[in-house]
Amino acid sequence: MRLLIAAVGRLKSGPERLLIERYLERANAAGRAVGLAPVDVIEVPESIARRSADRIAEEGSALNAAVPKGTRRIILDSRGRNLTSEDFAVRLAAWRDGGPTAAVFLIGGADGLAETLGKGADLVLAFGSATFPHQIMRILLAEQIYRALTILAGHPYHRG
Repeated sequence: MRLLIAAVGRLKSGPERLLIERYLERANAAGRAVGLAPVDVIEVPESIARRSADRIAEEGSALNAAVPKGTRRIILDSRGRNLTSEDFAVRLAAWRDGGPTAAVFLIGGADGLAETLGKGADLVLAFGSATFPHQIMRILLAEQIYRALTILAGHPYHRG
């Protein structure tokens, strides 16, 4: 099963990009062994609309258009469900075994994520109740995906 991180905005060159690339490279290597690869990123441009509601709507439409049909949808939102790394790994394995071709993790822009994207989501996921910049959220998600894949592979990276 393919894993996708679909996010608003583009990561520029720098330490954030290097860190996410490192986790994605590791995740792709670990994921092949457990049937959860490739792990890819889809970036959609930030809206330049003046009103926040218009920016959210435009970015939501762009994310929706970028997501393949028939995928599991996971919304990242601070009001979502907190999972342990082990529970996250179990959830990924169950989805893999359930037959969808992909799971997509949706990360909104500075103004948030369109409510329409949350309708029919398979999971609304939080990494705590704090709000993070979308660049940091991508890194956290990439690390947790890598961690989940190492848990499934029995790799010692996760020592929890």
